[in-house]
Amino acid sequence: MNLFYALIAALASSLLALVLHSLPRIQKIVTFSLLGVSGFFAVATGLVALLLSQHLSFELISTLPNLIWRLKLDPLASFFLIVVGIIVISVSFYGPGYVSGSNQKQSSLTSMYFFTGLFVGSMYLVLFAADVITFMVAWELMSISSYFLVIHHYEQPANRRAALIYFLMAQASGLFILFAFSILIKFTGSMSFAVWHGVSLTANMAHLAFFIALIGFGMKAGVVPLHVWLPKAHPAAPSHISALMSGVMLKVAVYGLIRFTFELLPNIYWQWGAVTLFIGTVSALFGMLYALVQRDLKKVLAYSSVKNIGIIFSALGLSLIFKSLSQPLLAALGLIAALYHSLNHALFKSLLFFGAGVINNLGHERDLERMGGLIKKMPHTAWYFLIGCISISALPPFSGFVSEWLFFQTAIQAPLLENEIMRALVSVAAAIIALTSALAAACFVKVYGVAFLGQPRSLRIQEAHDPDWGMRLAMGFLALLCLLFGILPTFTISALNIVSEQLIKTQLPPTESWLRLVPINSKTSSYGAPLIGVGIVVISIATYYLLHLSYKRAKIKGVKPWDCGYGGINQRMQYSALAFAMPIRRIFFDFFLPQGKIEKDIDRINYSIHINDLILQYIYLPLERLSFLFAKRLAYLQSGNVRVYLTYIFITLILLLWTTAKFG
Repeated sequence: MNLFYALIAALASSLLALVLHSLPRIQKIVTFSLLGVSGFFAVATGLVALLLSQHLSFELISTLPNLIWRLKLDPLASFFLIVVGIIVISVSFYGPGYVSGSNQKQSSLTSMYFFTGLFVGSMYLVLFAADVITFMVAWELMSISSYFLVIHHYEQPANRRAALIYFLMAQASGLFILFAFSILIKFTGSMSFAVWHGVSLTANMAHLAFFIALIGFGMKAGVVPLHVWLPKAHPAAPSHISALMSGVMLKVAVYGLIRFTFELLPNIYWQWGAVTLFIGTVSALFGMLYALVQRDLKKVLAYSSVKNIGIIFSALGLSLIFKSLSQPLLAALGLIAALYHSLNHALFKSLLFFGAGVINNLGHERDLERMGGLIKKMPHTAWYFLIGCISISALPPFSGFVSEWLFFQTAIQAPLLENEIMRALVSVAAAIIALTSALAAACFVKVYGVAFLGQPRSLRIQEAHDPDWGMRLAMGFLALLCLLFGILPTFTISALNIVSEQLIKTQLPPTESWLRLVPINSKTSSYGAPLIGVGIVVISIATYYLLHLSYKRAKIKGVKPWDCGYGGINQRMQYSALAFAMPIRRIFFDFFLPQGKIEKDIDRINYSIHINDLILQYIYLPLERLSFLFAKRLAYLQSGNVRVYLTYIFITLILLLWTTAKFG
């Protein structure tokens, strides 16, 4: 019954937000408390069901005839339920402080509370769904509720446009998923997922179903070239909603693809893995390059989500390739790498969005070029944000390193593939992912250095300070989990083995010791995460004390640094985000197509640069212009003349009668 407690608590927070509209303080406490309770039940239920490998099924009879809501909870759904629950718990602590500092109208806050509860509840329901109707109703509810959260700050035209783009992409995603489901419905005559197991499909129909589903779920996950909504929607939404969308909703789309491909389709073909690997690799490189050149902090995080979703899809692609070529152990390793990175991305990306929200709320800035010196103004936030930056850069001993290391452990098994083209494809993909990891480190060195180090670049950022205890607790909770999942990966792998057993019928070899992670065998490679973590701590402490001792013994004479004759060093002489990314921008100049702008004033020259999204510029904007042109042409049909409308009706009636007589 805990399964229903999580869902009921989330929906109750939504309904009570309306009831308590006139009591804002109580409304805030009750709604976020219920969200926290919901997240707690989600994590508890998911852990029990996953570790005990439970398969629970429920049927709810509807008042409508022949409509049954089928729900189930198995290890795959349990894992993603844990991921959702962890982030919901952190949001329940972060949200009250964020809302208190946002100075919004009560009606806007009530709307946000209502749709947040609905959004969380719909994500639970997607994971519980065991038939097409339940899945699609929950999916659409998730899309619509998140649309109203994206458009929360509707006063700004950019936010309204971002919400519209997101809504259109979300609806297109739902249509593609429904088309993929309809193929299996046609061959089984049932809408229940349980009936679809073992369905007999021809190779062409299986290819069609998979690629339609890949488009549908990939659009929601934000893979290239279906990502255009993501860097627009995340900056528009409140920061804790961005954490839910990027950290959790994208993983719900990953869950849907895994469920459809590994469980509902009867066979797996190597072509599916090759395409998924290619899309994932391109998404990772594209997302990271564009994250590097952004000035808006939330846009940096949004594009880095494209990169991390690309890594997840790349790992899934490897798993599909190895499973189709009868290498179940390596297929299990690729799947576990994808699942582990889904968890890790949820943790560190939510942590970083929380940090961005603190800076925006209390420093009133999102532009990196106007930040600086925040490590002195908000030291707690600086430490938590640093952990998020290290984790997303895939550096040990934090969690991001483990999942990317598992991906590379899968990729280096490419020599086992008989096809030379496939071996080359996997090797190139691994090299590109390695490049994106290096670019990620450069990107977040830029972000942290420009935002937190140096001197403040604006007057507003000088007034920044650390948030209240709830927001610090939320960030500290996620930072601690980034560390724990990084230094204790063997326990997580043991749990993920249960999911692998469900989907691939194979598990990774059991670990001999929790001190060392061995993905295949000890002769190939191993990773002693706890020992490396202890080593890093010991070396850091020793280095600190050695430098401190040397500093105390040294005779230091304070002198002013050379200022090149400019009369004193100030904040305008610091490295900017634009300057930091300049070498990368020059290397990939033709890829970015930057547009520079010079503004001359009496005593200064300002240079700014705008980077256009290549795919948005050359695919989506021309389609938008074409659709507007087509709409204008169709507008002539609405002349306002009744006689013209009667003519339309007459012509339509004649065509229908002719069609009936001809083919009826």
